[in-house]
Amino acid sequence: MNGPALVLERSEADDRAEFRQAVLTGLARTPRAIPAKFLYDARGSALFDQICELPEYYLTRTETGILRQCVAELAVLAGPGCALVEFGSGSSVKSRLLLEGLRDLSAYVPIDISRQHLDATAARLRRDYPGLNVQPVCADYMALTELPAEVNGAPRLGFFPGSTIGNLEPAEATAFLRRARLLLGPTGALVMGVDLKKDPRRLHDAYNDSAGVTAEFTLNLLRRMNRELEANFDLSGFAHEAFYNAAEGRIEIYFKSLHPQTVTVAGRSFAFAQGERVHTEYSYKYDDAGISALARSGGFSIDRTWTDPARLFAVTYLEAAP
Repeated sequence: MNGPALVLERSEADDRAEFRQAVLTGLARTPRAIPAKFLYDARGSALFDQICELPEYYLTRTETGILRQCVAELAVLAGPGCALVEFGSGSSVKSRLLLEGLRDLSAYVPIDISRQHLDATAARLRRDYPGLNVQPVCADYMALTELPAEVNGAPRLGFFPGSTIGNLEPAEATAFLRRARLLLGPTGALVMGVDLKKDPRRLHDAYNDSAGVTAEFTLNLLRRMNRELEANFDLSGFAHEAFYNAAEGRIEIYFKSLHPQTVTVAGRSFAFAQGERVHTEYSYKYDDAGISALARSGGFSIDRTWTDPARLFAVTYLEAAP
């Protein structure tokens, strides 16, 4: 029952080719940008796990606290025997709250783009939960079209924590929810974490931590390009930059050139002016009306919403709309 990770038409060569094409295209465009999913190689995923433990990064501990409070109610809503499907599982830390709180799970399906990170997570879960049917899927959940056959016939509960929905631009977020609705089926549901709009200073501090781990996470993308694409980025010549754009309701994250320089990537040269930025990530923040509109756009309706007392974060239970 616990087989190797399902890899949907992907290999390491496919991943490398996709990364190469995305980087070359992103550095050639104006303004320059590289998709956020490429931040999450094995090292990037490990660094993000460290970010989640930082004092400034309120998101993880706040969401975890909400999940602890509402997991019993979630179990009633989901019912027994469901398959838990996590989009972008990482280390599956929050998933353990659901794995322990939901009744008689038929399977746990962690989906992650980092094969190395996914395999390590699946091995830990199989050790810690020997009776759990773990069915890992190594894929980009934005392009996923099927789930393992082992979960066919079981009711499906999706899990999309961490305010990862905020990393998607509005049209992408709608597209993800529509795809998730198809994967989860007409009776499926989705538990989704959403970061709420709040004091911009608190948002700024969460993405510019004093220990510099978020900066290391951003610059790890340059290390990955050096390693996998024969690039020659000098990391000392670039810096992490993150700020809150109030007009757009989002954190914007970049790596910035500190001086004029030319970098070679996969045999192509790219000149950077001093101060020139390459966009790597957005993190949209929502209010109640925005969450409701987003759910509707993706074919869901909100059944329940739980928040912390300070209303920093929300966990929503979405049902497939008829």
